[in-house]
Amino acid sequence: MHDDFRTANLLGAATLVLSDVVVAETTRAASTSSSGAAALVVLLTDPGLSVTEVGRRVGLSQSAAARMVGGLENQGLVSKEPSWGGWVRLRLSDLGEQAARALLACRGEVLRQALSHLDEGEREQLGTLLSKLLTGLYRQPGDAEKICRLCDRSACVAGGETCPVGQTDRNHRVSDRG
Repeated sequence: MHDDFRTANLLGAATLVLSDVVVAETTRAASTSSSGAAALVVLLTDPGLSVTEVGRRVGLSQSAAARMVGGLENQGLVSKEPSWGGWVRLRLSDLGEQAARALLACRGEVLRQALSHLDEGEREQLGTLLSKLLTGLYRQPGDAEKICRLCDRSACVAGGETCPVGQTDRNHRVSDRG
């Protein structure tokens, strides 16, 4: 019989250490906070979002998001563009785009190093299991943006693959309309 408590504990330890290393390295690469790093990636993928929407996607209140965006603006990473009705769209500056790409490259290297301890078959099996786990962790429309806030979106769909979180989000949105 398999010990689910042990597996859960190992998963917890692995996710915590990976999270610690990824956050430390990406914030170093972008010279910003973890929420600032996530905001850079979000804006790289979806330029023109509002402060409130960026905050929602990185898990911040509107006021905390406004402070975070102000910091990114002061660093020259983000600019604000006025839109209709007083709404402000956010865009990455050239420096912000460079920082976002650098932190994604750094994140990717940290994760590839972690996977280097597995052989090719084990990495393939882990990919299948992680897809299943992520699908199970998805709860409601909008979760995809938060789950994938630091993801290199192009890596998830390389070679014609489908992002499991994105597909689950699309499936939920279709079933909610049906």
